[in-house]
Amino acid sequence: MATKKPENLSFEQALEELSTIVGDMEQGDLSLEQSLKQFERGIALANASTGKLQQAEQKVSILMGNDEKAALTSFNNEVE
Repeated sequence: MATKKPENLSFEQALEELSTIVGDMEQGDLSLEQSLKQFERGIALANASTGKLQQAEQKVSILMGNDEKAALTSFNNEVE
């Protein structure tokens, strides 16, 4: 099965995979190369999840009409 790009996963899927990676790495049974690959994947998942959280925060701010974040009115649905 092909691994999906982190930005194509839902927030919940990314969080679940990240949790699995952390568990695997904490067990200490991975080789150095496997650990580095898992770490790289984990960073990508964390970055994608952070982007999704920021999007959600923007959307909530827009919906709530929060004056502090009035500059966020042009909602950008793209993950960077």
